[in-house]
Amino acid sequence: MNNEQFPLPRSGDISITPCKHVVCSSEIEYKPKEEIKRFQEEKMREALQYLSLHSRFYQQIFREHNINVNKIRHLEDLQQIPFTDKKDLQLYNQDFLCVSPEKVIDYITTSGTLGDPVTFAMTDKDLERLAYNEKISFLCTGTKLNDIVQLMTTIDKRFMAGLAYFLGLRKLGAGIIRVGNGIPELQWDTIQRIRPNTIMCVPSFILHIIRYAEEHGIDYRNSSVKKAVCIGENLREQDFSLNLLGQHIKEKWDIDLYSTYASTEMATTFAECEYGCGGHHHPELIICELVDANGLLVEEGKVGELVVTTLGVEGMPLLRFKTGDLVSIHTEPCRCGRTSMRISPVVGRTNHMIKYKGTTLYPPHINDVLDNTPYVENYVVEVSYDESGNDAVLVRVGLRNQTVEDIVKDLKDRFRAKIRVAPEIEINAAVDIRKINFPDLSRKPVKFIDKRKK
Repeated sequence: MNNEQFPLPRSGDISITPCKHVVCSSEIEYKPKEEIKRFQEEKMREALQYLSLHSRFYQQIFREHNINVNKIRHLEDLQQIPFTDKKDLQLYNQDFLCVSPEKVIDYITTSGTLGDPVTFAMTDKDLERLAYNEKISFLCTGTKLNDIVQLMTTIDKRFMAGLAYFLGLRKLGAGIIRVGNGIPELQWDTIQRIRPNTIMCVPSFILHIIRYAEEHGIDYRNSSVKKAVCIGENLREQDFSLNLLGQHIKEKWDIDLYSTYASTEMATTFAECEYGCGGHHHPELIICELVDANGLLVEEGKVGELVVTTLGVEGMPLLRFKTGDLVSIHTEPCRCGRTSMRISPVVGRTNHMIKYKGTTLYPPHINDVLDNTPYVENYVVEVSYDESGNDAVLVRVGLRNQTVEDIVKDLKDRFRAKIRVAPEIEINAAVDIRKINFPDLSRKPVKFIDKRKK
């Protein structure tokens, strides 16, 4: 296969045209904050009317709490409405459906990060909204009409993300290569044959394909790939500098890195622009709040749980849904010109908080240390209760090569230097850890196992 058939992507630009099924304009991201707020309040009122007419679950909530949706006029008024959470979706799944079954086009499930997966039903309008969301999100990352994007994510297994990326790139007009996750050999064969300039993947997988290239004499630094749009794992610290994983990737392969944040429940993506200062909010698609453990709004700059209200969703819209993700919000205008708020990298998940030897930890803190340790091939973090009922942390590590004499001591020293405490370390065969990381039915790498009873 020669380069004449599949030339390198050309530079170019494309204007943003709103999805015909979604009453919105991406230009709202550049408007004054007061105008964004008025715009969102109008969309909020429309969403509340829709829920009051079509959602059995929210109709019951409104009755039980004597809520008159006509009196919810401003974003601040949302605080009168109780939260929805993952347990509600699990217990009353069918009651969230706002359309008749014949209008459902696609069925998907969540990945089950915070518990058992739940089913979401999407209409044709929802798929159009999803495509619009990903189109403007890819545009935010600098992806253009003539780019070629290699999707290293699954589009099957009831997974929303892979389908969303495909739909968004198709609406954008970019070239798409659906390779799926895993199989470094196939990824490099595809890169060498079709010459994409962008890859879409979990960032830690980039290290795997780098390692494969090094072991097989592939000149990856001079390949066609110039950019990675990343999902599922943090690339940055809270000050937006690259974290240890991001630094490690950049040191090995100097490509542009973009982080995105999304979830099935939100059906919305927060994508970084070229300045890498947080995921940009699309006001036409979602309303965001940040709350503390008591459900009260947190001050700007403080970390809280992200609560979302979806806009323009037809099948299963959500109102004040607690995502379980801990983030902070930034409201100062971005250098790219957008004035809508930005979401920080995820600090952790409320369900995954660890209290270990007097220190509060989240899995990303532990991952950062391991991702930046050169002799660590792979790992899994297991949390359980000890005999006293306190959190116990075991890190099972597979080794790439033994470059230091006492691996356990060196790892514990690295943990103490970074997070002040050292978990228990167990050395396993890398092949055994790989089986845990990539079980047959999983759509994302499994690096954290919580054995605590909830």
